[in-house]
Amino acid sequence: MAKQIKKILVLFAHPAFHKSKVHALLTKSIEDLDGVTLHNLYETYPDFFIDVKKEQKLLLEHDIIVWQHPFYWYSSPAILKEWIDLVLEHGFAYGKNANALEGKTVFSAISTGGSKEVYCSEGRNKYTIQEFLIPFQQTAALCRMNYLPPFVVHGTYVRDKDTIRAIAVEYRKLIIGLRDNLYSSHDLENASYLNSIIA
Repeated sequence: MAKQIKKILVLFAHPAFHKSKVHALLTKSIEDLDGVTLHNLYETYPDFFIDVKKEQKLLLEHDIIVWQHPFYWYSSPAILKEWIDLVLEHGFAYGKNANALEGKTVFSAISTGGSKEVYCSEGRNKYTIQEFLIPFQQTAALCRMNYLPPFVVHGTYVRDKDTIRAIAVEYRKLIIGLRDNLYSSHDLENASYLNSIIA
């Protein structure tokens, strides 16, 4: 029996996309994939007036949600926080009998200028990426969603274009693998970064 194809919604947030090296190639690598909806929040809502019902409908239509963005000040760009605040509302995403998102999968796909070495207890940033992402993990838990480890691009300031292209190819493989249900739940849940499971 063929494995069921999953629909993926990529919620992309980058307030300075015209300056982007990494996310320009990451988004380009997946924009043509069947079953994948690339949703640019800053492009869709330049005035920040988010259409909550439209966004909730998109969530209901997809199985996997990706929060893709640069890692700004140890968190997300403002519009993604606005999206979380408004769209994941009580009575829809959480609360008594609110199970619209239960069982869906979510993870972060982020870029950061710092190397992996600076994200640890001995490093300059003192905490791991996973620790900084705990608010996103707990948001998923409150909504009864399955939270996966992040896909992370470190050292964006020192990456050359060929290296970024190679990372974009890996990202495409990951999205295809998730869409086509190619990874075991054990591998997904036990990776530190999703980058490590890409064949």
